[in-house]
Amino acid sequence: MAQRLHLVFGGELVSPGKNVFKDVKNIHIVGMFPDYASAFSAWKAEAQRTVDDAHMRYFIAHIHRLRDEAQPGSATEELGL
Repeated sequence: MAQRLHLVFGGELVSPGKNVFKDVKNIHIVGMFPDYASAFSAWKAEAQRTVDDAHMRYFIAHIHRLRDEAQPGSATEELGL
């Protein structure tokens, strides 16, 4: 079974209504996590830390979906690679 890696990252958005970073160079990489539960915990801690700033947003990226070529719905399958 493949490892299910998750990346937690975030930063300041252009506006609270759009998922567009104001400055990509200043994206905060929280870390890579081996499962969703630990990624969620890290995401929640950062989201709560920045709750008073409406322009700050954190995300969880499912890295395993990008690298698992055999998995249905993976990025490589969608691109036809």
